[in-house]
Amino acid sequence: MALIAGRFSTESDQGKRMSTVTENISAAQVKDLREKTGAPMMDCRSALMEANGNVEEAIVVLRKKGMASAAKKATRNTSEGAVGTYIHAGGKIGVLLEVNCESDFVARTEDFQELLKDIAMHIAATDPRYIRTEDVTKEDLAREQDIYRAQAAATGKPAAVIEKIVEGKMSKFYEEVCLLEQPFIKEQSVTIKELIGQKVGKLGENMTVRRFARFKVGDAGYTVAQIKPSAVEHE
Repeated sequence: MALIAGRFSTESDQGKRMSTVTENISAAQVKDLREKTGAPMMDCRSALMEANGNVEEAIVVLRKKGMASAAKKATRNTSEGAVGTYIHAGGKIGVLLEVNCESDFVARTEDFQELLKDIAMHIAATDPRYIRTEDVTKEDLAREQDIYRAQAAATGKPAAVIEKIVEGKMSKFYEEVCLLEQPFIKEQSVTIKELIGQKVGKLGENMTVRRFARFKVGDAGYTVAQIKPSAVEHE
């Protein structure tokens, strides 16, 4: 029992330390890191948490994940690229995927082709409904928020706590249905967005998943997803 109690105590202490780190990370630190790296705000906050609030170490965290360089290149045109396919063993599931980059040269590299195959295989396994969080329809968003809010309200918790619960559940929802937010099936510690970021950092070009279709034998329907037209038009 002493050992079990000790284990619980250690886990509790770790949770308290994590909570303290989160509370000590200021908006100014997040803004500073964003200005230095160009990475998204949420990624900056996560990196600071991982680095215990140390900005320089957080930069290293972002660099390792390819976030900094990927964010800085995110507005660059991606008019080249390639279409890839993945057929699951036995031919029961198939995926057709388009990933874009800046040049035909990069599109033909082994690294880019590997990325194309990995993402197509991931889609076959997880069946995401959208590419990015921005692509989730207003109807789906409203429905999920209403469900989570009703569930949280049934607990009798204060309104402010309810909204925090809804926020946490929506993050999980995005992870389940949005390709870029999902943990990569071959390496769960890395999301698809981070996987792409690593290739961007290595190859030096912006890359975007443009669209995909997933078919499964026996299913009446099929999944088709693409980034919203507004995201394509700026390219």
